Amino acid sequence: MTTYGCFLACEEHGPRALVEQARMAEQAGFSALWISDHFHPWNDEQGQSPFVWSVIGALSEATSLPVATAVTCPTVRLHPAVTAQAAATSAVQLGGRFRLGVGSGEALNEHVLGDRWPPAAIRLAMLEEAVQVMRRLFTGEEVNHHGTYYTVENARLYTVPETPVPIDVSGFGPAATELAGRIGDGYVTMAPDAESVERFRRAGGGTKPVQGGLKVCWGPDREEAVDTAHRLWSTEQLPGELPQMLPTPSHFEQATTLVPRERVAANVPCGDDPEVHVSAIRAYVDAGFDAVYVSQIGADQRGFFDFYRTKVLPRLPG
Repeated sequence: MTTYGCFLACEEHGPRALVEQARMAEQAGFSALWISDHFHPWNDEQGQSPFVWSVIGALSEATSLPVATAVTCPTVRLHPAVTAQAAATSAVQLGGRFRLGVGSGEALNEHVLGDRWPPAAIRLAMLEEAVQVMRRLFTGEEVNHHGTYYTVENARLYTVPETPVPIDVSGFGPAATELAGRIGDGYVTMAPDAESVERFRRAGGGTKPVQGGLKVCWGPDREEAVDTAHRLWSTEQLPGELPQMLPTPSHFEQATTLVPRERVAANVPCGDDPEVHVSAIRAYVDAGFDAVYVSQIGADQRGFFDFYRTKVLPRLPG
């Protein structure tokens, strides 16, 4: 049975607003939370980027919903040992209702300490080693590791949950999807692509959960909603590896001048027609996803939650 969650966007909202959205999500009938992990927003119009681990601590006290990062990069800006400690503490604070979503990251967030931004194959190798390190640390035992990319000496996490934190791996291309199948406790992606789901399962994912994210822009005026989505999230329409390579919000702003409004209108569910939103979510269900997380673009979050509570969630399968 597919479950439906709410995707909290740290790029667009401050910490207090995110906590309030989590409360509204639970009241509206969503059953889980995703939260993004960024150092920068994608563009200055989005305008926010709080430290996700502080927000997760607040979410643990504000809601009973499970929480997952979508996704954290544990390879450059944050060492895997530090990420493991943050994740383990979050899992304890949430009473085991936490999953760590990880990915190979973007230069936008990861280059800020001046480290070289490596090519995709190396980033995936770094991610695989980071996951190995974190899994060992989640046992609560002392870890010594001298690997290709990371060194850990005499490291032990004293605050750990009763069971190890599940690690879900993000993948968009074939190599990352196969890595997710091989090392992940679940798969995270952002398009309702049945072929990617099947690739994940064939690569070792089996019956592990497949989770997808979807941006929408609810509003009573569809054209205004399209304008909002184009202004704030046209970055979602950039092709290929470009989103992983651009280093600053200003570079994304330059790139998205090439994204026509019509492309956003065609690819982002906008407006107040329930069938548009239901159909977009059903595409994930039909592609074999176990969970779909929906993120509302723009300021009218309360209207979105009321709309989904009354018009959308009751019409979804499961």
